[in-house]
This record gives sequence, C-alpha cells and structure tokens, in this order.
Amino acid sequence: MRFEILKQRTWSAMQIAAVLTMSVVFNVPVFAQDADVAEGFFAAGEFAAGNEATTRRTAVVEKARRQTLQGGTGADFDSLIELIQDQTSGPWFEIEQEGGTISEFESGVRVDPNGVLAMTSKKDLSGVLAAMGIKARKAALNEEMARQSNLRLVSLTRLEKLIAERIASGKPVLESMQQLAGLSQVEYVFVYPETGEVVIGGPAESWEYNEYGTAVGTESGRPILQLDDLVTVMRTFSPEGMNIFGCSIDPKPENIKAVKEFAATSQARGPLSPAGVRRWSSKIGEILGLQDITVYGVPANSRVARVLVEADYRMKLIGIGKLEAGSNIPDYFELLKKDPALASGGLDAMRWWMTMKYDEVLHSENQNVYKIRGSAVKCLSENQYLNDKGERVNTGKAEPVNRLFAQNFTEHYPELAERDSIFADLQSVFDLALVAALIEKDQLDDKAGWDRGVFAVNGAYNPEAYAVPQQTESVVSHRVFNGKDVVLQVAGGVRADLASVLKDTQVVKTSPRLDGIADAAKAVDVPQNRWWWDAN
Repeated sequence: MRFEILKQRTWSAMQIAAVLTMSVVFNVPVFAQDADVAEGFFAAGEFAAGNEATTRRTAVVEKARRQTLQGGTGADFDSLIELIQDQTSGPWFEIEQEGGTISEFESGVRVDPNGVLAMTSKKDLSGVLAAMGIKARKAALNEEMARQSNLRLVSLTRLEKLIAERIASGKPVLESMQQLAGLSQVEYVFVYPETGEVVIGGPAESWEYNEYGTAVGTESGRPILQLDDLVTVMRTFSPEGMNIFGCSIDPKPENIKAVKEFAATSQARGPLSPAGVRRWSSKIGEILGLQDITVYGVPANSRVARVLVEADYRMKLIGIGKLEAGSNIPDYFELLKKDPALASGGLDAMRWWMTMKYDEVLHSENQNVYKIRGSAVKCLSENQYLNDKGERVNTGKAEPVNRLFAQNFTEHYPELAERDSIFADLQSVFDLALVAALIEKDQLDDKAGWDRGVFAVNGAYNPEAYAVPQQTESVVSHRVFNGKDVVLQVAGGVRADLASVLKDTQVVKTSPRLDGIADAAKAVDVPQNRWWWDAN
C-alpha cells in the first residue's frame, strides 16, 4: 500500500493508524531465532504473542496501534501524524493551506485543552475502523479464544506474572491481556491457596471495535472488561487506597444564587411571551456557567474516571430532556406533564446519582468461592433547596416526579445499557470494583500468597492516561407549566461504595452449594504460561 493514497481524501488519525496497522507491520524481516519463541506461544494458545515474536514493528506505529485499539482520548497521535506528513509529498492543509487533513478521532465525549467536557456526535469512519477491528481480532485471537464461552476463567496471578515479565523485557502488554481474554462480565471469584492463584470467571466472547474504538463483544455488543479498569480499582481497594470512588458534577454556588434571583425576578413579572422564552433560557445557561467536575478515589486521568463522568453527564442530559433514552425512561418534564399542578415555578434543584446494586454475593463456607448474582446499577434521587448563598442543601426527600424518574431509570437500566454502551461500561466498572473489594476485604491476595506485583499501588503496570475533565456545560433546562417558569438544574454524580455492599448481610450470604465448584473451575492440563481457560 502506497502512502500517496492518503492525500486523495481527508483521513482521521484513527483511520490512518488502521491503514498503517494493516499495511506496513508485515513488511519487516522475520528473525530466525524468533521462530522457537513463537512456537511456544502458539502452543499456549496465545496467538498474539506468537505473532509478535515473528514480527518487528516500528515504535511509532506499534504505539499508535495499541492506543488506537484501546479507544483512549489520551492516545498520542501527534508523532504518528508528524511521521505521515514527513513521509508523504503532500500537500497537507495544516502546512500549506491546501490538500489533505489529519485529525484525531474523538470518543463519545471530548475534553478541550481547558478541561471542559462536552458531547461529540458519532463520526462516519467509512468502514475503516470496522475493518481494523476485524484485522485486529483475527491477528490477536486464535480459534479457541474467539469461541464464545459461558464461563471463561482468568487467573489474575498468572496474568500479573506474565505482564511483569513483559514489562521487564520491554515488551508491550498483549491486546488479549488488555481485554481480559474477552470477559464481558464477572460472575465468579475463586482463590486457590494451594496453588497461589486468584481467578475470576464469567461469560466471554470475541470482540470488535465500535465507532468510538471501544472493544465490544461481537455477539452481545457489551463492552469487554478492561485490564486498565481492574488495576485502577484494585489500587483503590487496597491498604493505600480510599476504598471508595466516584465523581460529582456540581454548579458553582455563586452562579446558582444569581440564577435563583433572576428566576424569581422573572416570575414576578408574569408569564414570558413565546418570543422571550428562548432568550430567557439562553440567559439562564449564561448565568449558570460551567459546572465543576470532581473525581475521587481513582486517578482523574484514568479510564474509570472517564466512564464515571461520561455516564453521569449523559444520565443528567436524559433527565432534563436533552438526550433520548427510549419511551420507558421519559425525562422529568415529560413526567411533569402528567400532573402540571406539581410545577412550583422558579428554580428546582434536583440531585440524581448512580450507584451499584446486587441481589446477592454468595460465598462458600471457606470463602474460596464467590458468586455474584443480580448485578445492576440504580439511580437515586433527592430534592434540594437553595439557601441565600446559592448553596444546595440536602433534604433527604424526593418529590414524586423526581422519584419516578429515578425509579424508571433503575428499572429500565438494562435496556438503556443496550442502547448506550457507556451505561454497560459503568456496570462493568462496578463489577470489577466488587472483585477488587472482595480481594481486599477478605484478603484473598494474602490467601494466595500474592503481593499484587505490578498491579499493586506504585506497581510497574501503568494504565492508559486520558485527558482530565474539570468542568462541563451546565445541566439545566427550562419549560413553562400553567404560566409558570420551571427551571430544572441537576447535580449529583456516581458513588461506588463497595464496602457498604459487602457489609450488607441481606446481600452477602454463605451458600453451601458453592463448596464443590472450585474444583470444576481449576486449570487442568493447562500450561503455566497460559493465564486463561474455559470451564469444562
């Protein structure tokens, strides 16, 4: 494939990374001494490692490929773009004000250089990203890993050891490791003290990459669990960590005070004319300004933080009617239409936040086997009142419409997760956090004689870094009911308090039925350098 084709149209950096990945990585010499190493990897079922042993890639292309496949907004495309522009004859618009252009691909949200978060629309990649996903899947997965499995087991201890070896030898972490062998959910946690292993298990499948570069199951469409997320939450649930994490999106008190005064003055003047409604709404947004984003318990530049913030932001947009969530989750104003008499007029301050919900976390008598049942996400709501300083004061209560929105959101969350993958991603983060909390609370790592190695706090494994969102456009909307101006302003966030879940005796229970499951999930006739296997 010749570079000259790149200047015939406008390409994004992700598209070019796809072309480079498919075209130049195989145009390199194969070293004879790599053949024996590759053969060993192939025998262990690790096709990607075997392929790597017979292929030498340039540092720039390899780095761009890995970061592109991870879908990270923190991916460093600058060196790749510079390389392409240096190695082609042009013209390039950025240099000569004519010819082709190269731009970075953005995911569902973007963060500008000032740290302001905003939504982005889907971009048409003309099939190139899909083609890259297919190539990457075929290149990374042997037939066994690509096979759908009801219960795939991943040994965290073996995986950590192999990753430590790769880091020590300067090799990149394999794509199959980054995607945790295709796990889409966690249903079991096992600890084997006699062999020193901690193992997680759940359904698994092959994966492809959606329009945002996120790995999703080819059958289920659910986001594939991420090693980066697991390591991030394991560091949170550790002796050095906060053992809780979350985010919050909140308005500035002084701006809320100004909006409250503006709304009260407007209300005293009587109903707005139709022509004045748009100007009035615009003025409200202008006065309210940007809202602050706070992330706690996990690094603000982690993928976990990105998922929390994006899911929270989108939930609030759904609530105020600026993002469609389907007929089963109507927004606040749609619900208010059914009983307009509830409209009080002025500024209504709501608090909506998401947290985890589990039906049961069962464990064996010896606490070597855990089964997670009924994993879900729930939305909670509360009305707040604004004091004279513009500070939001919690009431501990939610009025009927506010409560109904949260109830609908929780009840139909599975449908929403199918419609919008960020909400499935949030559920996956919660599940991995539950695993991390179990390991910490019940000292499963100590049982296995595992010090967490490169996964530990300050360990050598470095999850991908992303742009840090610090502020976002205000989540506010306005409607008129019975001649009254109703301004809805929403705050809240996401809260992952797994410690409270694991203290709930109605959730965490002993189940004698689990006593015999550990043996059935053991690795039988599996090589030591094989870190995953399917249950028989």
